[in-house]
Amino acid sequence: MAGQSIVVTGIGTFSPLGSSAPDTWAALLDGASGARHLDYPWVEELALPVTFAAQAHVQPEEVLDRIEAKRLDRGSQFSLLAAREAWADAGEPEVEPERLGVDWATGIGGVWTLLNAWDTLREKGPRRVLPLTVPMLMPNAPAAAIELEFAARAGARTVVSACASSTESLANAFDHLQSGLADVIIAGGTEASIHPLPLAAFAAMQALSKRNDDPPAASRPYDSNRDGFVLGEGAAALILETEAHAVARGARIYARVVGSAVTSDAHHITAPDPEGSAAARAMIAAIEQTGHARSDVVHINAHATSTPVGDIAEYHALHRVFGDGLDDVVVTATKASTGHLLGAAGAIEAIFTVKALAERTVPPTINLTAQDPAIPLDVATSPRALPPGDLLAISNSFGFGGHNAVVAFATA
Repeated sequence: MAGQSIVVTGIGTFSPLGSSAPDTWAALLDGASGARHLDYPWVEELALPVTFAAQAHVQPEEVLDRIEAKRLDRGSQFSLLAAREAWADAGEPEVEPERLGVDWATGIGGVWTLLNAWDTLREKGPRRVLPLTVPMLMPNAPAAAIELEFAARAGARTVVSACASSTESLANAFDHLQSGLADVIIAGGTEASIHPLPLAAFAAMQALSKRNDDPPAASRPYDSNRDGFVLGEGAAALILETEAHAVARGARIYARVVGSAVTSDAHHITAPDPEGSAAARAMIAAIEQTGHARSDVVHINAHATSTPVGDIAEYHALHRVFGDGLDDVVVTATKASTGHLLGAAGAIEAIFTVKALAERTVPPTINLTAQDPAIPLDVATSPRALPPGDLLAISNSFGFGGHNAVVAFATA
């Protein structure tokens, strides 16, 4: 089974740019931003230093059945909506339950459920705490919701590797399919942490942009005036399956998954290795697995969170991998539009990479008005056409704890 070809046959997302993959992609190409002011009384009551975020474009309760929504944490709500869209987009594959798996991810888990339950306990006592609190807040709750929805019995696994989580879940899905554990896997990730505590905590770390006067311009990867990331939320799902299974059922194929790798820095709990050595190793390993040369990579969807330290560290890693050949690679940093979806970031950016290859169009990086001279990348600031022929692209994710994950995609 090892070495068989793996393809992407379905995509779905519920994001700050739209409630579906087509809407999100269209908004991304149009240069939209999902960042906006938070219209909640607790923003002013708690005097939060950051008063904006990239919230979901549509509230999930507006789409889900009321009883269903009440039994799910917000992150699980996003997950089900993204997975349902991806499954339908893939043509609702007919697959034995024992050959269908879930590889999911989150960076934090059910923080809304946890903190709301604590407020209920403190204010109203233990009898008022919901019986479903634990199964709603556990980090594997979204994977379990998807598993139950689609009767997936080939395993439902959850990765928790901070901002690298859902890229790692895609890497795991690739490995699981290649090793013959399943024929089809629903892979991706979710995050729903736009809550006053995470906002205050990230702000205390000096990780968030404080451009309260202009939220749409706040996330500005590679810009000399970048000052931190914008917290986002949502979920993204990709249907991965063996090419043999996809071809047998006549499925449309967006792209092929051709390599993946995971490494760790062993450097610092939050700061990336400034030299980018472990991140570079992840990229090199993923590219080598494809059987291609590094010079064959034409496009990179960068992690690029818009933090002063992180963007430069990733550039150093990229230069280690590509050297002077980096000038020939078109880079995009889509967190400028979506904000940083933490555990869902890698999955939504994988969708953008897949769409870039399928449509041969690199989406733009907005808000780049004065590129940092220390980061001399070829960054697409408007939609950029990719050349004809077979193409190779990578999507990078790096997370707190020194986690690095990379997935390589090729044209179908």
